[in-house]
Amino acid sequence: MQHKFIKVLAIDILDHCSLRIHFDNGTVKEINLEPVLYGELYEPLRNHDFFRQAIVDDEAGTIVWPNGADFDPDLLYAWDEHVETFATQMRKVEQS
Repeated sequence: MQHKFIKVLAIDILDHCSLRIHFDNGTVKEINLEPVLYGELYEPLRNHDFFRQAIVDDEAGTIVWPNGADFDPDLLYAWDEHVETFATQMRKVEQS
């Protein structure tokens, strides 16, 4: 069986740290990224003006920011299943 990679087609910035993400399979999800915004790469996304600079990288099929921050589109698609584990890992990185 072949795995179909999920891609992000478009985003709507909803408010501080939240996005509506449109995936290539027709699914639309609202995601709050705030719980994982720790560390050198993701902390700048807490700044509202910087967060609003998010764009879709058509080649990578995901969301990117000017500092190189991005998220795996499969992670975004399954966000509710993984956000707690990812947030715990990011907080540990921040503390070390």
